Amino acid sequence: MKVLIFNSKEQAIERVVDLTIRQISEKPHSVLGLATGGTMVPYYASLVAAYQKQQVSFREIKTFNLDEYIGLEADHLCSYNRFMREQLFDHVNINNSNINLPYGNTENPLKEAARYEKSISEAGGIDLLLLGIGTNGHIGFNEPTSSFGSRTRVKTLTESTRRSNQMYFKSFDETPKYAITMGVQTILEAREIALLA
Repeated sequence: MKVLIFNSKEQAIERVVDLTIRQISEKPHSVLGLATGGTMVPYYASLVAAYQKQQVSFREIKTFNLDEYIGLEADHLCSYNRFMREQLFDHVNINNSNINLPYGNTENPLKEAARYEKSISEAGGIDLLLLGIGTNGHIGFNEPTSSFGSRTRVKTLTESTRRSNQMYFKSFDETPKYAITMGVQTILEAREIALLA
């Protein structure tokens, strides 16, 4: 593990963008794992800018997002599907069939989690996984005390996580209580991981 400390947020983001571009350049059909949240917004903006300058192409890559709220339609204002489209996917040349997110508004979240885990495996695993970190230390929605052997599954969100995410919803009561998330073991099996904090 390498820990890099930068003098500014911009320098850290630039380093991770460079890492992403290098990954795609060396392996155009890379499988990327992607995160959401405020930390990732400038990262995606920089990736879009690099694409517009023809420094990177997303034509052949596949993506798998870390998580999605249970109970939200893909086009809900606060869904991670919508977040990803607004921040990245709608602005680059990615093939829609290569975009993968858990489907949150399902009648059977356990079955959806198993399907998603299987789809990651069938894609050959994740080459480069981008992570942020929550205020209580969670990655994805793996709350503290999550098992290191966990796979993609349904997680109950802690009150502190829901309070942190409340700003995106009309009220605390509307903030989802559950999510589908890649598990810790699923995350650790990525061939390379970059965590922006």
